[in-house]
Amino acid sequence: MRIAQVMAGAPDGGAELFFERLCAAQHAAGETVLPVIRREARRAARLRAAGLAPVQLAFGSPFVDVLTRPRLRRALAAFASEVAVYWMSRANQHRPRGPWTSVARLGGYYDLRHYRGCDHLVGNTHGLVRWMRENGWPAARTHYVPNFVEDFAATPPADRVPLAVPPGHRLLLALGRLHRDKGFDTLLRALAAVPGATLAIAGSGPEGEALAALARTLGVADRVRFLGWRRDAGALLKAADLFVCSSRVEPLGNMVLEAWSAARPIVAAAAAGPAELIRHGEDGTVVALDDAQALAAGIDAVLGDPAHASAMAAAGRRRYEGEFAKAAVLARWREFLQSVRPTG
Repeated sequence: MRIAQVMAGAPDGGAELFFERLCAAQHAAGETVLPVIRREARRAARLRAAGLAPVQLAFGSPFVDVLTRPRLRRALAAFASEVAVYWMSRANQHRPRGPWTSVARLGGYYDLRHYRGCDHLVGNTHGLVRWMRENGWPAARTHYVPNFVEDFAATPPADRVPLAVPPGHRLLLALGRLHRDKGFDTLLRALAAVPGATLAIAGSGPEGEALAALARTLGVADRVRFLGWRRDAGALLKAADLFVCSSRVEPLGNMVLEAWSAARPIVAAAAAGPAELIRHGEDGTVVALDDAQALAAGIDAVLGDPAHASAMAAAGRRRYEGEFAKAAVLARWREFLQSVRPTG
């Protein structure tokens, strides 16, 4: 197939990283893939390193940027695209008409009015697809295709010495943008009730200074490590004793899949994605949303029962291998794209 993957997202982020992984994996599997991206030198370099030839466009505001849409159309026509996949809102805002099948890939509950011109919608959770259908999209044009994450089974753990974990402390890890949606303020409040634990947060974003100030106010600053944006999630997970997902808003939660890949126990707040993914008590622990006391109790319970924590981690690893490993997800993407490509 000739597949165009169109991403106009931020330099960093879970959807953006999955876009890169999917493009590279489809190319390695023998598909002909054209990545079209918002101008971003690091992303372009990573895609080139994977053997791809990305096209970079401005993808500015559609009210001001009048050049991206015709340039995108020319790029897709020159590539002879059979299917064009538009990731999230900004890419879709510049979607041109053409003889190819247009697919919008949604990783959140976006305004569906903006996707009326698409032929098909893809959601990466069952909940998203159910919501699409409840809002008027027919089942034949809405599809569930999950994400995959890297296999961290053989990844060596990160060195805990630079993390300055005190002797006898358990290491908690959180991943994601420092944004209110991620609930890191709730996690810091929970940490105050979990003595003997050090928390590492890998991510960057607008809430960084506010979170650092909150940690000082709560008296936990000496037990929090703000690591900035990292690309070694697997190594950090393998070094951690427990992964915590405190998100208020999380349509999927790639980091849950990453924790399963790394065979790490999980405690997660009941945002939509983690609540759908995790089988409570079997492959993770789910607690009340935005509740520091409940989050602290969940962390304490898992840390206090190593045998159960180990069993949940092993069950999560089995879920990863069966549903969210690269081969399984690539097969689902291939089946879906084959079913919607033009037949003429």
